[in-house]
Amino acid sequence: MIKEIVTDEEILSKPCDVATADDAAIAEDLVETLLADDEAVCLAANQIGQTKRIAAYLNEAGKPVVLFNPQITQKLHPFTAVEACLSREEASAVVRYEWIRVSYDALVDGKLVPRKKKMEGNAAQAVQHMIDHCEGILV
Repeated sequence: MIKEIVTDEEILSKPCDVATADDAAIAEDLVETLLADDEAVCLAANQIGQTKRIAAYLNEAGKPVVLFNPQITQKLHPFTAVEACLSREEASAVVRYEWIRVSYDALVDGKLVPRKKKMEGNAAQAVQHMIDHCEGILV
């Protein structure tokens, strides 16, 4: 179901809880909401009112990728970026990394399976933005 984007800083500033396979419906809503907004590149679950560590982004082919419990395990080459956010009115300057390694869980046949991924460029920046949301960091 397409959800309204949350702008309430009280909700957005709370660190999210660990997600489980039982949260699959939240991931589905997240993807539907992401695909419904032409300006969206990524969304975290707290942006649709769910305080779970779930994030979704569009890959280079425009396909949604869902990450349960994403964490950055390695990062290289910091730079300053000015980022917009669907939940905030103004853009903000943040430190990002050109290259990251992320550990996360993927939902496979109704179960969470641990995965790792190396990322760079726009996808890496989007994932860093979503992890900030999961941590309750306002971007």
